[in-house]
Amino acid sequence: MIDKLASVHKRAEIDSDVSIGPYSVIGENVRIGRGTKIDSNVVIKGWTEIGENCQISSGAVLGEAPQHMGYKGEKSYVRIGNYNIIREFVTIHRSCKERETTCIGHNNFFMAYSHVGHDCLIGSHVIITSFVGISGHVTVEDRVVIGGHTAIHQFVRIGTLAMVSGTSRVVKDIPPYFIAEGNPSRIRAVNVVGLRRAGISQETRNNIKKAYKVLYHSNLNTSQALEKIKEEIKMEKEIAHLIEFIEKSERGICA
Repeated sequence: MIDKLASVHKRAEIDSDVSIGPYSVIGENVRIGRGTKIDSNVVIKGWTEIGENCQISSGAVLGEAPQHMGYKGEKSYVRIGNYNIIREFVTIHRSCKERETTCIGHNNFFMAYSHVGHDCLIGSHVIITSFVGISGHVTVEDRVVIGGHTAIHQFVRIGTLAMVSGTSRVVKDIPPYFIAEGNPSRIRAVNVVGLRRAGISQETRNNIKKAYKVLYHSNLNTSQALEKIKEEIKMEKEIAHLIEFIEKSERGICA
């Protein structure tokens, strides 16, 4: 199932039922799991591991060296999980640190021309729309949606089930369950539709709304708001995650 016009290094580890289209180039240290389909003109380089049943469209470049002035050719990795859809001209770069990894989870959808920089951690069930630029060392938790033409600064964190509207500029952390929009991005609302689709109960959604109002509409600073949330809102796992995410923020959260 490897086209005769594809170039596959003899030491690459390719499962028997992987398909590779014409003019694609697969490097020496690449591993590709069963059921994955690679279209034409795809380049997979470096120490890159791709899981099972992924779909990789024409022009994608995976495992290229990081765009980092300090990178000197160290051995580093890209690991991509199962059931990922990677559309045309997506780029995913490996880590800028020796033996470190850019990690992609499972069941993600990377739309055309999106970019994931070095040392990023992308969760599962994430949708990254066309022309999104994710800089190095960014963490994106599960079930996040990022709108098109959005730019995300280095070391930013985006929490579970957050949504970022298109053409936003993200320079601070976006807490879980909220919608961010703007240049620079600001928190606008709770991601009610996303929470409902994820099967979050009505009670929990109501508690998240209460936490949002305390954080953003109570005239308290962040530390005071977190203390009020701990005292007044039922400590479900979603609320606990929200608190922990904010407490661990190094860049601060969006206003």
